[in-house]
Amino acid sequence: MILDYRAIGQRIRSIRLKGGLTQEKLAELTELSNQHISNIETGSTKLSLQTLVKIANALDSSADEILCDNVTKTKPIYDNEILQELADCNEQETRFIADTVKHIKKTLRYRLGTNK
Repeated sequence: MILDYRAIGQRIRSIRLKGGLTQEKLAELTELSNQHISNIETGSTKLSLQTLVKIANALDSSADEILCDNVTKTKPIYDNEILQELADCNEQETRFIADTVKHIKKTLRYRLGTNK
């Protein structure tokens, strides 16, 4: 199995930005260098399990959330991401997004031949 370190780094960056942290602050909280954090976020370097745990704790996140692009049983994480995206939407935006999701789902299932 090959891990997608770029996806891991992008997810770390996304969680860091949502938390309002700079790379410098994350480096400080994890006792890592700014350059190492930058390399992790770009996928230029592999991170150890110890580093993953440090980062997850500093971001008040879970390893599951950081690794969800690389593991198979992650539906609850994506469900939660969708709910978070909808949290600040008004009624009109929510209806539009719901209609869009229904159409995307229908098209996807049609193309995959899994109509339900």
